[in-house]
Amino acid sequence: MNKPDAKTSTATAAATAAVSKRGKGTLADHVTSVLAQQIRAGEFAPDARLPSEMELTARFAVSRTVIREAISRLKSEGLVGSRRGSGTVVLGANQATPFRLDLQVEDVRDSIRAVLRVIELRRGVEGEMAALAAQRRTRAQNLAIQQALQDIDRAAQEGRDGVPEDFAFHAAISNAAHNPLYTSLVQFLSQFLHAAIRVARMNEARRSDFSQQVRNEHAAIAQAIADGDAAAARAAALQHMENSARRIQAADSEFWASEGGKAARHLAQVKPQE
Repeated sequence: MNKPDAKTSTATAAATAAVSKRGKGTLADHVTSVLAQQIRAGEFAPDARLPSEMELTARFAVSRTVIREAISRLKSEGLVGSRRGSGTVVLGANQATPFRLDLQVEDVRDSIRAVLRVIELRRGVEGEMAALAAQRRTRAQNLAIQQALQDIDRAAQEGRDGVPEDFAFHAAISNAAHNPLYTSLVQFLSQFLHAAIRVARMNEARRSDFSQQVRNEHAAIAQAIADGDAAAARAAALQHMENSARRIQAADSEFWASEGGKAARHLAQVKPQE
């Protein structure tokens, strides 16, 4: 059993007190933060076994569910890993840390920033994907893009939010780019993209001019790809992202106080699939 030394015990005692006096964060947030700090400070040596769930539960005076959530987060940050016969062990500093998105959302202003940051991240990705799709798409992939465009229209006509259809449109473009790294990146970002697209479409649905703008922008991207015009496809995709940001910035306080704001704050709870 990996018993903590006096230094670790003292740090844990202080950490437990901090957890009990936590602010806006959850218990899992604080346990994760404390353990991550201890690991980075070298209080647990590389390849050392992390204390068991039972030990950590007693040490932090929290439930096993909280400890499991904290361990899951540490794994997603590349700080610990599972090893057969050893349980959860601390990973060495030379091991790669997986990319993760950390969107801090506590109020309306943060909600707006979070959505805009996702749009900014998408801007370069979407532009290059569309350009490559125009150069490389097959006939079948072009048809898939056109079908996805029609599916968005059908969803709107049926009164649905069109979020899955909107995501499918952009995913079809990533497939047509014939670069598996783009497809993998879109898949990794899928939960964030779904959340951001939902906010955007909720905002756009409130105004007919916004809805028509989005439809025209999607159609322009699809047409440029169909024409094999890489420059036009890139420009259309970039314009779509820039206009999406403008439409979000144009949303009033009533929107952010409604379900739209709730959807934006959901970005903070999104966890990438491992």
